[in-house]
Amino acid sequence: MLRLPVRKGGGDAACARRNITFDKRFNESRWYRLKAGGIDLDQTALPRRLHAPLRKRKIRNVLGRFRRNWDLYLMMVPVLLYFILFEYVPMYGVQIAFKDFIATKGIDGSPWVGLKHFNRFYESFYFWRLIKNTIGIGVYELLVGFPIPILLALMIHELRSRLLQRIVQTVTYAPHFLSTVVVVGMLFLFLSPQTGLVNQMLQFVGMEPISFMTNPVWFKTVYVFSGVWQTMGWSSIIYLAALTGVDPQLVEASRVDGASRLRRVWHIHLPTIAPTIIILLILNIGRLLSVGFEKVFLMQNPLNLATSDVIATHVYRTGIVEAQYSYSAAVGLFNAVICFIMLVVVNQIARKVNETSLW
Repeated sequence: MLRLPVRKGGGDAACARRNITFDKRFNESRWYRLKAGGIDLDQTALPRRLHAPLRKRKIRNVLGRFRRNWDLYLMMVPVLLYFILFEYVPMYGVQIAFKDFIATKGIDGSPWVGLKHFNRFYESFYFWRLIKNTIGIGVYELLVGFPIPILLALMIHELRSRLLQRIVQTVTYAPHFLSTVVVVGMLFLFLSPQTGLVNQMLQFVGMEPISFMTNPVWFKTVYVFSGVWQTMGWSSIIYLAALTGVDPQLVEASRVDGASRLRRVWHIHLPTIAPTIIILLILNIGRLLSVGFEKVFLMQNPLNLATSDVIATHVYRTGIVEAQYSYSAAVGLFNAVICFIMLVVVNQIARKVNETSLW
């Protein structure tokens, strides 16, 4: 029998029932040794006098980590301040979506109207057109724009010449540093029906010129593929970083076994970067309805409005131009809630299917 002094009540009584007593020299390390030896001692079996030292030790460990890594925590302060000031503090104004906001009365003085503005948006003529256009562009961009950076990263990784790798990376990264205004200006120049390079080539092969920027049918295609051209190089960086984790011994063994390059990519490289692909896929699906405002707005005109009008431009038009602040806030909140729900659902599906998720 283990000899340790017993006090009445609580964990001591539980130990007494198990024929275990405590002495004054009992400490946390001996408790772990007892547990490792097959004696089932849970936290309730510890004397009350041992809980306080355990709590103090945890506090000391936390403070010690802060002291050792104070410089890293200091680097986090600007990021935390940014999110607090520009992401969380403005959430106070979300309540105007449930009010009839009057500027002279302020947010607190404006009357509550409940879901009036949400019902107005749902019953409006623009509702289904906005949903269809936003989801259409988002899905099109996901199907085309998501796989291409993965393929580009795999191709760059398989290049044997380091010089050729650097050239390809430089050429594909460069468009990322162009502003959206410059990219849209280039689209108008290259796709002009009269003087554009693309239409000049179409006329050279005997085809009629196409008005890409005013034809509603071509809006989604021009938007998506110009975005892929601008972002595919930059988006491939994270996949190239993940490919550095490929085990070279595994690759060498597959070569000895006679595996082709395509087989090595399929059975070694893709499984290695699969967690990265899944995480980025979850994030991209969560942003499915968050189609960028700036580029759509710059490409938009009265002739292609039927396919270019999305939730972001509708919020701008009603909130900034027409000063319907409560209504536009309700539309924006609706969009944010739908995106959040999609993010949570896709994350849960990914966790159950592949055991890889954001949380």
